[in-house]
Amino acid sequence: MIRKIGIIAAALSIALTGASVHAKVSEEDAKKLGGELTPMGAIQAANADGSIPAWTGGITSAPEGYSVGDHHPNPYPGDKVLFEITASNYKEYADFLSEGQKKLFEAYPDTYRMPVYQTRRSASNPQAIYDATKVNATSAELLDDGNGIKGAVLGIPFPMPKTGMEAIWNHILRYRGAAVERNGGQAAVTTSGDYNVIGFDEQLMIKYAEEGATPEKLTEDNILFMFKQKVTKPARLAGTALLVHETVDQVKEPRKAWTYNTGQRRVRLAPNIAYDTPGTAADGLRTTDDFDMFNGSPNRYNWKLVGKKEMFVAYNNYALHSDNVSYDEILHANHVNPDLTRWEKHRVWVVEATLKEGFRHIYQKRVFFIDEDSWQIQVADMYDNRGELYRVGVAYGVNYYEVPTQWSTLDAYYDLNSRRYLAIGLDNEEQMYDFSIRPRDVEFTPQALRREGKR
Repeated sequence: MIRKIGIIAAALSIALTGASVHAKVSEEDAKKLGGELTPMGAIQAANADGSIPAWTGGITSAPEGYSVGDHHPNPYPGDKVLFEITASNYKEYADFLSEGQKKLFEAYPDTYRMPVYQTRRSASNPQAIYDATKVNATSAELLDDGNGIKGAVLGIPFPMPKTGMEAIWNHILRYRGAAVERNGGQAAVTTSGDYNVIGFDEQLMIKYAEEGATPEKLTEDNILFMFKQKVTKPARLAGTALLVHETVDQVKEPRKAWTYNTGQRRVRLAPNIAYDTPGTAADGLRTTDDFDMFNGSPNRYNWKLVGKKEMFVAYNNYALHSDNVSYDEILHANHVNPDLTRWEKHRVWVVEATLKEGFRHIYQKRVFFIDEDSWQIQVADMYDNRGELYRVGVAYGVNYYEVPTQWSTLDAYYDLNSRRYLAIGLDNEEQMYDFSIRPRDVEFTPQALRREGKR
């Protein structure tokens, strides 16, 4: 999927010229990547009791019988549930749970469960990502108090983060291929379990990860990625479309967004598609910057790197991803069907984001739990302006092994006040993601958005 020679050579050039002034880690420390640390900066070794094994490369080949375009079969079909965490015993496992996870057991004591399986450190990436990450470690730097980044391309920018801001940028810039097309949907589930699926066609073009990308070009163009979304159902919303240009340095140039409204048949600049603006067709159950657990400019928060902990997270959720299950089987009242979930113990980085003085957001505090192997946010605890737990975000992950990349198959946002939740990424009844597309820049313009909306 990726030819690495030109990319890595260019990144090396930047690193060599700027490492002495802007190095985030020393060349000596960078040598730990691929040794005592994985190429992504995680602890390679097992934990003390062996419940988290050593990382040995993750998934490096697809299961027998898989073809690109299929829904990804479970690579661990023989694994059995080791034990279940329930409302009656969750306090025994409190050290390995977030406050939000504990709250879900308390809110839904009769139905919320975590089936726990053996830990499979399945996360993997192409070698080019590992090579670029090692280069980035000595060259990447934050700009404008953390609102931008330079000196990095393709790989994780800060594999040995020293601050919460560096850790959240690792999540934002983690590898998900150079481009992807997704057909799927989202559903806002009522307290009784009723829902309507909102269908989406989405294209994501990641300039940070495309072939030929260099730190210099990223800085010059100031485009991190481009995202296009069109609503396909229900009929009353079909054709509504969104275009986003995410910038590398959001102080130099904030995110640009446009919307197409079928009633007006006009494309409008949408500067409010950011921060705590309600998410598209989300029935008020998530904010714009909740998407992908967190996205966009981090400038409204103070970011603290709390450290690492061992935690039960939703990993290798191939049952939730399967085309053998329906949306009705997944979407139960109050929460996703526990029988289709898989929880494993993994090490996570804990990052705390606290709203800055003088800034506004519906979340006064957010606590993110980021998988050390993939830099995917696995759980997000969101607090309101009274300091009370408000929402809990859960990313149910799988390895898309044709890329390969670790990413969520389903994101759920549990609202503790309304007792409703939003499920994003429903794809079981749709075509599988296509990571092979190579769209052109002209497909991500306001003119292209107008054409998309009219189709």
